[in-house]
Amino acid sequence: MFFICGRSPEFKYVRRVVGRSKILCLVLMMSTLFALNAAAQQRVSLTLAEAEDLALAAEPGQQAMKAKAAALEARAKVAGQLPDPRLRVGLNNFPIESGGFRTEGMTHAAIGLQQAFPAGKTRSISMRQFDLLAAEMNENAEARSRNVLTAARSAWLDLYYWEQAHELVSESRPLFDDLATVTRSLYSVGRKSQQDVLRAELELSRLQDRLIDIERQRSRAQAVLGEWVGSDAARPVAPKLPSWGQIPQLESMQAMLLGHPVLRAADAQIEVRGAGVDLANERSKPGWTLDLGYSYREGMLPSGESRSDFISLGVTVDLPFFRKTSVDSTLSAALQERSAAKSVREQTWRSLRSQLVAEHARWHDLTRRLSLYDARILNQAKDNAEASMLAYQSDRGDFADVMRAYIDDLNTRIDHIRLQVERAQSFAVLANLGGLPR
Repeated sequence: MFFICGRSPEFKYVRRVVGRSKILCLVLMMSTLFALNAAAQQRVSLTLAEAEDLALAAEPGQQAMKAKAAALEARAKVAGQLPDPRLRVGLNNFPIESGGFRTEGMTHAAIGLQQAFPAGKTRSISMRQFDLLAAEMNENAEARSRNVLTAARSAWLDLYYWEQAHELVSESRPLFDDLATVTRSLYSVGRKSQQDVLRAELELSRLQDRLIDIERQRSRAQAVLGEWVGSDAARPVAPKLPSWGQIPQLESMQAMLLGHPVLRAADAQIEVRGAGVDLANERSKPGWTLDLGYSYREGMLPSGESRSDFISLGVTVDLPFFRKTSVDSTLSAALQERSAAKSVREQTWRSLRSQLVAEHARWHDLTRRLSLYDARILNQAKDNAEASMLAYQSDRGDFADVMRAYIDDLNTRIDHIRLQVERAQSFAVLANLGGLPR
């Protein structure tokens, strides 16, 4: 058999080409499988519980606060230790005009250690102050965790609303198409006016505009959710709301509010400022330093004996009598800071309590409204739309009434979902304030 080039190709070359082709096919198959897997993952619904886990996993704000708390705990250990001792080395009383190290009796080489002791209980108080600051930061981290959970829940619920609204409006599109078709049919036989046809087409255009706006709102909600769950926000949300039941009584939730991490952080800040007051009081006490030295001498005494070496011990004490004004000013500032911390804590408590009372009432009002929608309003809106259509088809009603009835039925169903979402968001806020379990 002859080939195009006039000779047979080498067997090794053919085998190499075939081998490369197999590898290329394998790579393409693996890439296709990964792409299909990624696409399938994007189609999997994102549940609220999964969104909560994604939002709380290694959340950077909370991680930063915990790192700061760990740093403060490390500084507390340092604050409780004594200052580093000092080494003193010197040559004392060396004659500069005549003689040397052996000629003068007071000439000596000295080495010593100095250790400072801070005033009063400064070390223990500073250690306690840093520990309290670390505790405050840990409480802030816990508060951040609650806020992130609430924000992620609210964002997921908001996206859920816009997806449900988009689905309802899209499902209503064929109905309004049918209304326009019926109107054109009745107009063609002279039973209805051209105005009815124009009104039907106008409502179709408005419905399309509403879909565009809903898609815009859905994209915005996805972007907000993406802050907490990343690329998983592109997945469709699960078509089911969480089964959050009843909430505790207001009095019970007010008692649980006292354990909110924001209030615990405020309590820790008050204790920090109290430690600052104790530190200011300790400044009125003297610090002191211990100095231990050894001096080496050479040479002989007139009696022929070797000169004795020296050992020295000294104590240095601060005299705080001349800084009374500074101590008083520092103490006054520390007292004012503690008073300010108490005021901030009271303000925080009042704000949280007011928010709890308002949200508790809002949740109950939304529950009552939902009960009314489920019991009466949804069915009434549907029956009104059907009755208006029957009246219009029998020439006993106006087309404007038909359009208003069907639009009102659509708005009622969308409002029903909005109420469900708002009540779930209200529960998320109450769970934050009262520390309700997930």
